Amino acid sequence: MIALNEQQTTLNSGPKFPLKQLIASTVFLTGGLLLANISPTIEIAWVGAILMLTIYLFAFEVVGVDVAAASVMVLLGLSSLLAPFMGLEQGLVDNKHLFDGFSSNAVISIIAVMIIGAGLDRTGIMGNVATFILKVGGTTEGRIIPIISATVGFISSFMQNVGAAALFLPVVSRISARSSLPMSRLLMPMGFTAILGGTMTMVGSSPLILLNDLILTSNKALPAEQQMDTWGLFSVTPIGIALIITGIIYFVLAGTKNMQREQYQRH
Repeated sequence: MIALNEQQTTLNSGPKFPLKQLIASTVFLTGGLLLANISPTIEIAWVGAILMLTIYLFAFEVVGVDVAAASVMVLLGLSSLLAPFMGLEQGLVDNKHLFDGFSSNAVISIIAVMIIGAGLDRTGIMGNVATFILKVGGTTEGRIIPIISATVGFISSFMQNVGAAALFLPVVSRISARSSLPMSRLLMPMGFTAILGGTMTMVGSSPLILLNDLILTSNKALPAEQQMDTWGLFSVTPIGIALIITGIIYFVLAGTKNMQREQYQRH
């Protein structure tokens, strides 16, 4: 009897649709309808509707990001079968070219960088990195911040800067606990140098990864004498090094003082 009551309670208190998502879905639906009304062709209207749906799924994580991406790809493929019901002469995307995105160097590079980041996380090497930083930098803020910033900048030059920052969070937490330094004073330099580190190589950030693919695509429409050369892996390294050094100098000299002033004003 108790089990039946618990089961009934569970069913009655099922997952509720959050008010925030309900409002957002209404806004996006309204935007999609307005976009459909002003679209010059029905193909553009359907593409705009699918784009609005994609943004909504990614922004509010109604489902997982991978599920959302696969669902949108399936919708584009189904448009060929449902074209008569959608008022289209043919599908939005030819089914033969539905998976062409996986032939892009940019897509494969981003996937590979994510795999490298996950592998580094599982090896436990970041714990050794925290120990090394404390051994070299001691417990002095002026020495720890440059070491953390330079290390994160180097790591983020070969993987996505978001992944590098997430990978280094446990390290910063351990260093903060062992050195008695406020974690907030270490996170800001780490976050900014992770962003700047992405400019050291062509695989450090998504825009740079996409750049070579965009150049190759543009070259197809240009005559031979106007075609552009693609960038090498370390073509942007001098610029990236200059940006990282400037960022580290700022946080060592002025950044910590500004953060101290803000913390004092809050208290």
